[in-house]
Formats: sequence, C-alpha cells, structure tokens
Amino acid sequence: MSRSPFAFAPFLVAALLAASPARAGVAVFAMPGGPEPDNVAEVSELLHRDPYDMELLISFGTSKGGSAGHLAVALRGAAPGGDDLVYSANFYADRTPLHERDFYTADLMVRIPKMEYLYGTSSSLGAKAQFGLDFGEAYKRSVVGVRVYGVPAREREALAAYFGRINEDYRRRARDTEYHKGEVKYDYMRLNCAKTIGSAFKYGAGYADLEVTAPLILPNRPVAKALKANTPTAMAMRLLQEFDARGYGLDAVLYRKYPDSGYVDPHEEKKIAFRDLPNRFPSVISLDFRNDEESYEDYDNLFAMYLLRDMQRYEVRVDGNVRRLEVLDVAGPMPYRLAAERAARDAESDSKGFLRRLLFPHKGKRIGEADNGGGAR
Repeated sequence: MSRSPFAFAPFLVAALLAASPARAGVAVFAMPGGPEPDNVAEVSELLHRDPYDMELLISFGTSKGGSAGHLAVALRGAAPGGDDLVYSANFYADRTPLHERDFYTADLMVRIPKMEYLYGTSSSLGAKAQFGLDFGEAYKRSVVGVRVYGVPAREREALAAYFGRINEDYRRRARDTEYHKGEVKYDYMRLNCAKTIGSAFKYGAGYADLEVTAPLILPNRPVAKALKANTPTAMAMRLLQEFDARGYGLDAVLYRKYPDSGYVDPHEEKKIAFRDLPNRFPSVISLDFRNDEESYEDYDNLFAMYLLRDMQRYEVRVDGNVRRLEVLDVAGPMPYRLAAERAARDAESDSKGFLRRLLFPHKGKRIGEADNGGGAR
C-alpha cells in the first residue's frame, strides 16, 4: 500500500529543526554569540593611522517614517586595549519597570569600545545589552562617523568627565540640572541622545554658543513637533560648525550596514529581521520626516547627506562570504568649508527641483547612495 507523501512530514520537520544552526548551538555570523569579522583589530589599527581625536557616530534610522536615528561620540584610545570609547545615551534608562527588568539600565550614558559598538556579537555590558543598539550596530543599520582632528586633550577629558556627571545624576535621581528640567533619566523627546551629547559639549567642554534647547511639547500635537529642538542629525550639523570654528579638521567614514543579518529582536512587537529593516538616513524634522526611505526632498536633509558624502574618506563594509571587513578609499575628502559650500549649493538646487516635481539630474550625491568605487585596503 502506498503512503501519503505527508506521512513523513513530522520526521522531516524534526530533522530540519535539529539541523538548524540556532538549535544545534552553531554560532551564526551577524547574530548574537556568533563570530565577528576576522580582521576587526586589523581594521581598527588601519583607521587609527589617521590622527583623529574623537568621532561623532551618526546611526541611521530603522523605521519607515519618523526615523531620527541615534547620535553618540567616541573618544580616541580611551577604551581598554586602546580602542576608542563610545559614549551613547541609553534608550532604556527611563525608569520603566519593563526596561529595568529586561535591559541594561545601570547607566544613562553607556561606555562601549567602538569596534564592539559597531561589529561586536557579544557585549562588555553583560547579558542585558541590546544587539543592534549597544553592540553590533552595523548588522542593523549604517553608521556615519565624523572624525575630528586637533581636539585638545583637556577638551576630551572634560567631555568624559561630564558624561560621568550625567551618570551620577541619573543614579542619584537628580532633578533640575543645568542641562535638564525634571528627573535625569532618558526621555525620547526631552533628554535623548542628541541632547545628552550636545549638553556635554556645551556645559562640559565649554561650547557656550551651541544650541541645546528644551523641546516645546504641546498637547494633541504630532511627535515630530515635540522633537524639533534636538535630533541627532541637526545636533551633528551644529557640532560640525563648532568644530570648524575652532580650527579642527574633519573627515567622515561610512560604516555600511551588513545587508544579510537574519536576527529578529525578540523584544520588538513586529518580528522583522535586521536585513529587512529600513536603513534610513536620520532625518531632521521636516516634511521628509514621514516619507519613505529614499524620499528626501527637504533642504536640511539633502544638505546633511551631501555634506557627509563630500567629507567622506573611507567606507567600511562587512563581507559575509569571507567574514571580513573591507575598507574602501573614497575620492576626497573635501575640507569642511568647501564641502559645506558645495552641499548648500546642491541641496538648494535639488530641493527646488523636488518641490516643483520635476524630473532632473540631481547635483548632489548622498552618503551611502551608491557604490563609491575606490581601492580596497
């Protein structure tokens, strides 16, 4: 008697599950607990050949619209072993019971070695650290690093000390400090990544003219209205102006998202693998804020993307086939003032073309827009 082809289905499913790398305990690349790229230390050493002193890290957004991204700062050589040390505002340090239970909340300003922050698959913060946020960012989204040259040691020390002060305020539940009204804890609109980084420069490093304002939160208004004051990209652009005014040198590195990570964050309501998340340039508040991933028409967004591309020196990619990082030289970079002049001109022209709904060749080139070419290193 012949058997139904479905008679063996339970045995087939069991065999497939047994062969699954996750269930069999096999370490999977671009997943928590899996192997990291083989040449992380080598690439770190290569990038350190340039004598930059600190780096702004501007992370792309991962939602379809309203995606502001993230801003952190890395101080050169301050981590154990000589890696740069990233200071990053902790999204989960908001005192909610759920976040206290499931996430790392010991600090408001977490400190993470930069290559762990970008490419790590385990965290020095412990088991509650969040993959794709506290470590392994490049498996979830692209990050632009703006490297800053000529920063005095006393300024870097002042920044580190002020981040320590913010953590002390957080632990003792301080209220009404010079940088925040109310209890010191993370708040997506009132004490977010952009505001904490800006506050450290303004009050710690003495950037007295840096604009770090409290958002005006009005009832029954969209979140975008409340976020107007401090978004990561807007704060980064203000800081670049401040750096240039102090005579500091600048260039940019694109740490491009690894496109094939199958990791699904179990804490997220929508179960979407990292590879399927949008990789969206972090928008300033504008008409672009709710647009789709590639729909940028606002002058400020175009200016930021064009400026960072014109300042770009390297692109770092993850080659999953050989599990290595690849560093590409990019034509340039242009000095900040020349790059800003060109970005302003191109953004003005292109934004007007978009506004008129014209078909036209764009004058500016966006960071991460296309294969940059250049030689691998």
